[in-house]
Amino acid sequence: MRARRLDLVPATVELCQAEARGRDAVAACLGAEVPASWPPPVFEPDDVARIRQRLEADARAGEWTLYYLLLRAVGSDQEPALVGVAGYTAPPTTEGEVEIGYAIAAEHRRCGYATEAVEALLARAFEYPHVLVVTAKTFPALQPSIGVLVKTGFVRAGGEGADGVIRYERRRT
Repeated sequence: MRARRLDLVPATVELCQAEARGRDAVAACLGAEVPASWPPPVFEPDDVARIRQRLEADARAGEWTLYYLLLRAVGSDQEPALVGVAGYTAPPTTEGEVEIGYAIAAEHRRCGYATEAVEALLARAFEYPHVLVVTAKTFPALQPSIGVLVKTGFVRAGGEGADGVIRYERRRT
C-alpha cells in the first residue's frame, strides 16, 4: 500500500521476530533506517506478540494487519526511513466495522505521516463494500492524534469510556 510519501509494508512473522531482537534486526529486515526512539511508546511488545499470533493462525490476517510506515528514500544513496506503524486491529466484523490505530516515532511526529497513513488505511478499507465504518480510539490528552482523526473525517462517537478512551468513527459516504 502506498501513500503520498510513504510505503506501508505489512507486518510479517519475520518482522515480528525482528522486533523481538531489537532495532538493528528491524532495520535489516526492512532495509530501512530505524529511529533511535524505536519503538513508539504505544507499540508494545505484547502488541507485536499478538500480531505475530494472528499472522501465524490466520492467513487472512495479513490483509488486515499492522503496517510499517516507510518514508521513501529521496536519493539513490539513501535508505527508506521507518517513521511509525499504522494498521487494522483485526479484520472487519460481520457488521462491517474495522478499527485502526497508529503510532509515529518521536523523531518523525508533526510531519503529516499519521494523516497520510490513516488516509491510506481508510481508502483501502472502503474498497471493500462490506466495510461500513472505520473506528479509532485515543485518549483525550493526545490532541495531535485527535487532530489526525478530525482532519481525516472522523467524528467523535460517544463519551469517554471507563478506561479514559474516546472513540471516533468514519462512516462510508
